[in-house]
Amino acid sequence: MLKGFKDFLLRGNVVDLAVAVVIGVAFAALVASFTASFLEPLIGLVAGGGVDGGTFTVNEQVFDWGSFVNAVITFVLTAAVIYFLLVVPMKRLQERRQRGQEAGPAGPTDVELLAEIRDLLAAQRNTSPQADSNTF
Repeated sequence: MLKGFKDFLLRGNVVDLAVAVVIGVAFAALVASFTASFLEPLIGLVAGGGVDGGTFTVNEQVFDWGSFVNAVITFVLTAAVIYFLLVVPMKRLQERRQRGQEAGPAGPTDVELLAEIRDLLAAQRNTSPQADSNTF
């Protein structure tokens, strides 16, 4: 049971997945910091500035639409960077690999090879000087 678990953990896909998750989390934190530091204040300025910029109140309930817009921008930036820096290069790499594995000219089939061997053996028997003395 432990051997199977060890094999699972040491398989290349699991290690690659772990690295991707760590890089993804670090990058998401970077984008979140960027949007909180730069974009959120810009949203507040556009929405009227001050402490209440990017919010509105209905029946004493505060709706923070600026934070929602910030989260949407964070998601779009993260998705765009992951797509253009990871997905597109991997897709190109897979296409290159597939082009390298394209089938070349079709080789002879087994039947064709066997027929060729038969014909060669028959030709050898007919041209051999001992063919007449050796009968099976």
